[in-house]
Amino acid sequence: ELGWLESVPYLDRPPSPLEFYREWVSPNKPCIIQNAISHWPALKKWTSAYLREVVGPKVVSVAVTPNGYADAVFQDRFVMPEERQMPFMDFLDIVEKKVTSPNVFYVQKQCSNLTEEFPELVCDVQPDIPWMSEALGRKPDAVNFWLGESAAVTSLHKDHYENLYCVISGEKHFLLHPPSDRPFIPYELYQPATYHVSEDGTFEIVDEKSADKVPWIPLDPLNPNLELYPEYAQAKPLQCTVKAGEMLYLPSLWFHHVQQSHGCIAVNYWYDMEYDLKYSYYQLLDCLTKAVGVL
Repeated sequence: ELGWLESVPYLDRPPSPLEFYREWVSPNKPCIIQNAISHWPALKKWTSAYLREVVGPKVVSVAVTPNGYADAVFQDRFVMPEERQMPFMDFLDIVEKKVTSPNVFYVQKQCSNLTEEFPELVCDVQPDIPWMSEALGRKPDAVNFWLGESAAVTSLHKDHYENLYCVISGEKHFLLHPPSDRPFIPYELYQPATYHVSEDGTFEIVDEKSADKVPWIPLDPLNPNLELYPEYAQAKPLQCTVKAGEMLYLPSLWFHHVQQSHGCIAVNYWYDMEYDLKYSYYQLLDCLTKAVGVL
């Protein structure tokens, strides 16, 4: 409780590397940073017309689902989206509702897709965040580009990255849990599966039979089933909205659930975390939680 935040604090300027490491990374505390990306050309340039002109007919990876939930628990499976290769302009037609589809489309491939699939856009942002790279002594492992429909939701999960999440247009809605909430957040093992489109256009769920089971969180934090998961009532979620021109520092191992406004565009930088005492403490908490659950 000594480190509990009632809300995500705001910084009105980007910090110095030392200040950021000391005040935020080391204590593993989130914040929203204003005026950190105000010099990016992308804030003014990344209109739909500009993206059509610069990326246009290029074929990119798009996650497609029937319900907006990619990488989420559904029908007792951990279901991943269909990864469809399609011209970027066709994807924009769907986002702009020039073409209607019963499915939900989201550019969200997370293996540094900005640099790998959209290199034409890197010059409008930055290949890294200099003060973060200096604070951590490393460059980001990945820089990701996000654009999608409002129905696309990211289910509750955590990452082993220090995450700088920058909103270019629209807004992102985050629900956050600190790592200390781990005892109240359910994990179960699920058979991995993938959405596949049938010949009639409907989706079927196909098991990845050779893959190991995936530990994932079955709970929806926006509508938690407290009969199934009564411990979650003790968790302390934080909610925040990151608006265009703002940057969220999402510390490693924080649980997060994400929604967005329609057509929201964002870029995030994943820096690998330090596997230090904080990580060891989290691993201990995770092991203790599992051991208590077995008793």
